[in-house]
Amino acid sequence: MAVNAVKKIVNSDDNNVDLRMIKIIKKVGETVEESRLVDGALIDQRSMGRGGPTRVEKAQIGLIQFQLSPPKTDMENQVILSDYTQMDRALKEERTYLLDLCKQIKKAGCNVLLIQKSILRDAVNEMSLHFLAKMKIMVVKDIEREDIEFYSRILGCRPIASIDHFVPEALGSADLVEQIPTGGDGKIIQVTGVQNPGHAVSVLIRGSNKLVLEEAERSFHDALCVIRCLIKKRALLPGGGAPEMEVAVQLRQLAQERFGAEQYCWRAFADALEQVPYTLAENAGLNPIATVTELRSQHANGKKNHGVNVRKGYVTDIREENVLQPLLVSSSAIKQAAECVRSILKIDDIVSLLF
Repeated sequence: MAVNAVKKIVNSDDNNVDLRMIKIIKKVGETVEESRLVDGALIDQRSMGRGGPTRVEKAQIGLIQFQLSPPKTDMENQVILSDYTQMDRALKEERTYLLDLCKQIKKAGCNVLLIQKSILRDAVNEMSLHFLAKMKIMVVKDIEREDIEFYSRILGCRPIASIDHFVPEALGSADLVEQIPTGGDGKIIQVTGVQNPGHAVSVLIRGSNKLVLEEAERSFHDALCVIRCLIKKRALLPGGGAPEMEVAVQLRQLAQERFGAEQYCWRAFADALEQVPYTLAENAGLNPIATVTELRSQHANGKKNHGVNVRKGYVTDIREENVLQPLLVSSSAIKQAAECVRSILKIDDIVSLLF
């Protein structure tokens, strides 16, 4: 599932993956095996209802960043109404203002409206919801600001910041938008059959409880990061400590050509690299000294793909076991460890301060 998700958002010549374009929705219910990659978009909100539709075919989707509620003054002021006539006039003007907004939305051909969450005032009020329901427009509010780019890309629509820019060209098209149950009283919005989908994808993670959901999300994110490493540097190495041992053997051979302190540095670097298969054997319950000695002997004889096989309990050709890891993982670990040591060596002295 992680591989298919990444393949949908990258091109053949890309060298990075924007994981923000993979939207993960978590819902309690069913089992982890029921998790799925959605060919479309998922929105972790409900339809606002109020008599409006919860299922729309041949949807024209609008994504707005303005509010469908009465405007407020720039400063904190009070409006004092002294009689019923003024109150009726204020309510009538408010009704007219909101009705005009809804009519312009309907005129553009929109029948599914996504509204960005607002912190200044209500994104939409009850009167606007009533008008939109009468016009058979499905309303989904409280779209987070950080999700605007994702939904605009996957739905093929353009975020609209003003009613003056609400035109048919800014809308996205989809075959079906519906509200689906997720178990219990949970519901989400699913958009399928998007006409011009961008490089984005949605994933629905299921689990029997919150702990299972959190663990499933972490595991899925780890899988995405592994695939991103392959996209950044498209190469694989044998696992089981094989690349570290091969580099250590080569460093020891090259150290014979060096003299003095430089030779000790090369040998020390080789010893440090051997800690990877040593720790791997130790964690697997094997004899670490015997395992590393055997592995060093195999690599000295030219068997570069041999590594620690934790399943069988001895050294084997780890490539034949299909135990592989991205090149970027090993190279980054060695590079960061070397930079850390260089930073420590630059420290001349440590001064302890007593308070």
